[in-house]
Amino acid sequence: MISLEEARTRILAALAPTPAETVALPEAWGRVTARPVAARLTQPPADVSAMDGYAVRAADAVQGAVLRQAGQAPAGHPYAGSVGPGEAVRIFTGGFVPPGADAILLQEDAKADGGRVTVTETVRPGRWIRPRGLDFAEGEVLIAEGRRLTARDIGLAAAANHPWITVRRRPRIGILATGDEIALPGEPIPAGGIVSSNAHALAALVRAGGGEPLVLPIAPDDTVAIAEAARAARTCDLLVTTGGASVGDHDLVQQALGPEGFALDFWQIAMRPGKPLIWGRLGVTPVLGLPGNPVSALVCGVQFLLPALAVLSGLPGGAPPTARVSAGSALAENDKRFDHLRAALTTDAEGRLVATPFAKQDSSMLATLARAEALILRAPFAPALPAGAVVEAILLADLGI
Repeated sequence: MISLEEARTRILAALAPTPAETVALPEAWGRVTARPVAARLTQPPADVSAMDGYAVRAADAVQGAVLRQAGQAPAGHPYAGSVGPGEAVRIFTGGFVPPGADAILLQEDAKADGGRVTVTETVRPGRWIRPRGLDFAEGEVLIAEGRRLTARDIGLAAAANHPWITVRRRPRIGILATGDEIALPGEPIPAGGIVSSNAHALAALVRAGGGEPLVLPIAPDDTVAIAEAARAARTCDLLVTTGGASVGDHDLVQQALGPEGFALDFWQIAMRPGKPLIWGRLGVTPVLGLPGNPVSALVCGVQFLLPALAVLSGLPGGAPPTARVSAGSALAENDKRFDHLRAALTTDAEGRLVATPFAKQDSSMLATLARAEALILRAPFAPALPAGAVVEAILLADLGI
């Protein structure tokens, strides 16, 4: 068996980002930029008013002065002239500041009577003016390559006049569940069988990681059927199998894929849950073989599939982010396998997060995993710890799952 860290390192080292494609800006949310996004214009394009009021010369706009209103400059309709001595131009938020003006007299600091404007509060030079280029300048790189686009980024790209964005193609992930005993939800359940949850859970995990899942039909415990199903995923960026990865007579994934040209990198890792993990390559298609137990499959998905999706998307891959939390109960000494304790989160009187592991940690208990808010990480041979000890944990909400 190899360590969790070595397994993840070897998986990520074998992957490369997907090709670039150009998409319409409204479709770019959540995608990863394949090249920098630079401003195509300067924003604002001219000095503009930050408030409603009057564009004036600060030297003229002293308390008690009376100015002549020479015109107006609403947003989108610049004043054609310039502001001369003793003049004011009515202006509104976003309006271009006319030449000659160097301040905005707020409308609440003035009294207008016909064409005359009386200043009730002295104005300082530059007050309430947003200078040209305050936000960004033409040619300035606003969004770096390799960034997953947020709603804020989409707004920035729109302001920078980009109707299209070049991003990485979403990784296509084939998902193949195997086993005679499993059926899809709503289908007849075979004698001695169960409903398959892994394909649906992993497809949701793929979507959370920015990929596109391709859920293949369930393959029975038959090497020919497994091989045929795997062929359908050869155009995918990654094939994920679930089940058939252990050492039983019906664990047939490696046996089925061998004649298809499957090259094994490693099998089995020192991890709980998730020991029987397979990593290799079927031709040009990477293959990640996950255990069949649903908790094992999803925990392996957190530790390996989500980082793999990041690399395929053009992002740095690595360990899932962790947080330091207090243990809500005593933790036993760990054995040689890296452990993931499913835990609930609370907050103590000092506002610190407290993670309390559930009493039962069986890898078949999907309801427990669904209730869990954190995975307490226990390194191999970690010593026993008392309640209140500080431990590392993966906060599942931080992963969007």
